[in-house]
Amino acid sequence: MKIIVAGPGCQRCHTTEHNVNNACAELAIPADISHIFDVREFAQYGVHITPAVIIDGKVVVSGKVPTVDELKEIINKLR
Repeated sequence: MKIIVAGPGCQRCHTTEHNVNNACAELAIPADISHIFDVREFAQYGVHITPAVIIDGKVVVSGKVPTVDELKEIINKLR
């Protein structure tokens, strides 16, 4: 599973990345997690509002900081 956090590096984006890491750890999912900071790069995924979470090329969260539980639910639906 490839998970990308998209955002310019604000506190909300870092919190989102932290929550993604925690959700994957709690689910024991080996995910490739990265963070895209470049606006042009994450715009290619269709992200216009950050923070955003992209899983396997699909934007699953945009414009809010998802909780660990929300992320676990999303990840479970996609695996």
